[in-house]
Amino acid sequence: PRSVVRMMVEILDPKEGESIYDPACGTGGMLSVAQGHLRDLNADARLEVFGQELNPETWAVCCSDLLLKGQDSSNVILGNSFSEDGHAGGTFDYLLANPPFGVEWKKTKDEVETEHRTQGFGGRFGAGLPRINDGSLLFLQHMISKMKPASQGGSRLAIVFNGSPLFTGATGSGESEIRRWIIENDWLEAVVALPDQLFYNTGINIYFWIVTNRKAPRRQGTVQLVDARESWESMRKSLGDKRKHLSDVQIDDIVRLYDAFE
Repeated sequence: PRSVVRMMVEILDPKEGESIYDPACGTGGMLSVAQGHLRDLNADARLEVFGQELNPETWAVCCSDLLLKGQDSSNVILGNSFSEDGHAGGTFDYLLANPPFGVEWKKTKDEVETEHRTQGFGGRFGAGLPRINDGSLLFLQHMISKMKPASQGGSRLAIVFNGSPLFTGATGSGESEIRRWIIENDWLEAVVALPDQLFYNTGINIYFWIVTNRKAPRRQGTVQLVDARESWESMRKSLGDKRKHLSDVQIDDIVRLYDAFE
């Protein structure tokens, strides 16, 4: 929902003239919220937006929306981010995504396994491969590969997950090895746990991760855990599985908790 995206964007805090990338951008909602956040601070500010989308109709809506807002739609690529990386070799200041929960990656299995086997950490999937029925951690590795090197200022990313990437996979599994790689590189800055019933198509609890290779000195060597599962208000009328929402005050409180490093 828009409230969750707004909170993620406020925590990322993109600046004028910087770039932001969404590898599963849908109709471009996350990119629009990021642009809106910047323009609330400065009406003339521009954010360079990049994206990729698998569904042709959804991609067309995203491009149309960008054109209506005076943005360059040529930076939004049609295709599968895993097998047809439309921004190969590109890096971005900020990365933002809400990939589909529990999406299988069977259709791109050959390409992903080949890249993992032949390129290792020189490719996108060197740390490991998750189980075939959940590509969430493939999206995260794909995004990490597009962070700018720390020597060039580094990058910050935020991604929405269900509980699976946090908890699935025993020691030595693909999921466990990916988590270990991220934590040992000290890239995981924070995990924010949100209430259930926030999304109209699922009632489960959701989390968003903040990952960065430019941690502030006081955050280095730590991971901040923010428990916001009880921060919600009931909706007057439910919308599918969505029965709760976050008020502006609650969003501000969660962002303040993050900023205060508590």
